[in-house]
Amino acid sequence: MLKHRGFPGRLPGTDFQFVVRRANPKGATALTQRDRFADRRPPDKRADLWFMAALWMQFGNEPFERGNLDAGRLSWLFGREVLPVGDPFDRESYESLLVIDERTARRSFPEAFEKGLWT
Repeated sequence: MLKHRGFPGRLPGTDFQFVVRRANPKGATALTQRDRFADRRPPDKRADLWFMAALWMQFGNEPFERGNLDAGRLSWLFGREVLPVGDPFDRESYESLLVIDERTARRSFPEAFEKGLWT
């Protein structure tokens, strides 16, 4: 499992984790597309915003390996802002490649650009 050095481990001041410390011996947790409803709690929305900002700052629009990125946090963005690369795509592999859909990410998280979180 690739560990993304320099990637934040969690959202500061919360228990929302962004990375996992070690690989699961049974295999990676499958990525799924989770629905984000408008009535989500503000801390959940903030975690999505900062995770997306961290992904953009670390990888930009280049493909990246899933590695130690948290499957639960990725699943909130998967299928919309974060897309699979290649076919067939293995949802249960730490080596799976992903890419940020910049247009969708900018539309979904405009506050990140207004606050200057992204370049």
